[in-house]
Amino acid sequence: MRTDDLVTMLATGAGPVQANVASGRYTTALVLGASGAIVLMVVLLGLRTDLEQAIYLPKFWVKFGFVAAVAVASLLLALRLSRPGIRLGTAPTGVGAPVLAMWILGAFTLLNADPAQRSALFLGDTWAVCPLLIALLSAPVFAAVTWAMKGLAPTRLRLAGGAAGLLSGAIGALVYCLHCPEMEAPFLGFWYLLGMLIPTAIGAMSGRLLMRW
Repeated sequence: MRTDDLVTMLATGAGPVQANVASGRYTTALVLGASGAIVLMVVLLGLRTDLEQAIYLPKFWVKFGFVAAVAVASLLLALRLSRPGIRLGTAPTGVGAPVLAMWILGAFTLLNADPAQRSALFLGDTWAVCPLLIALLSAPVFAAVTWAMKGLAPTRLRLAGGAAGLLSGAIGALVYCLHCPEMEAPFLGFWYLLGMLIPTAIGAMSGRLLMRW
């Protein structure tokens, strides 16, 4: 039996799905997952020592806004991929827009910087650990989002797994912002993005196994 035939058969005679089921599952998942990520961050890394001063810096909010925009867009993408027959629409564009904006800002920063400073702007002080720490903090979020998504019967399993991973990576990066001292656009556009793409790749590769229902 083809997948389309199976979906049609399962949907035959089914009543309307409550509109708040998906939002309720994702709200629970994000609260639990983000709480787990915060606990991991506090226990393993700690808050950045100058956080009270950093929150008054525009660059801090540019960083936070970049990651938050990816998180919101990936949440919308995950919601669409969680249920059969829902078109993606402009959700992928929403994910790409903040990344493109950060790349443009990063390129502008590098072009206007002294050549001797460009390496420091790109590598910062934490390039070797930043992506791995973001991926680590995304782990509890990924577990919770997988539970939320699987219960909504996704059919495009690899894409669904990738979306779950991207959402988890973005939430992990949001939490990591409270520890990380890096705020330069070239660093954020590469190393933060790499940290978010690690759980994305893991989710896409394991989607067929984890998202089966």
